[in-house]
Amino acid sequence: MTARRVVIGLTSVVVAALGAAFAVLQWDNAERIATVASALAAVAAVGVGVWAALPAVGVGTRASHTGNATARGRGSAANTGVAGRTGSGQAVADRTGDAEASEGGSANTGVNGRQP
Repeated sequence: MTARRVVIGLTSVVVAALGAAFAVLQWDNAERIATVASALAAVAAVGVGVWAALPAVGVGTRASHTGNATARGRGSAANTGVAGRTGSGQAVADRTGDAEASEGGSANTGVNGRQP
């Protein structure tokens, strides 16, 4: 389990526990209800802030045993591997098919880290 999942899980548990505790206390004053809502929002905001600050753990991207692809014409792309951003994980392409391009198209049969 990643640190991001632990943080978001703990944040959810804390928010639920605070909500239950505030509900059991049976406050009858509107000001207190506003305080409860603010407290829940604050805890959620802190948890989400910490969660967002942690790096995403990529599991990687893999292309294997792909077929053939052909691109014809400018602006078209043939891809039988991995193209585009792959996050923080490792990209692997093995046993990919043939990628052919003509008339100004592009072809990728391995790993291309640029956006397609």
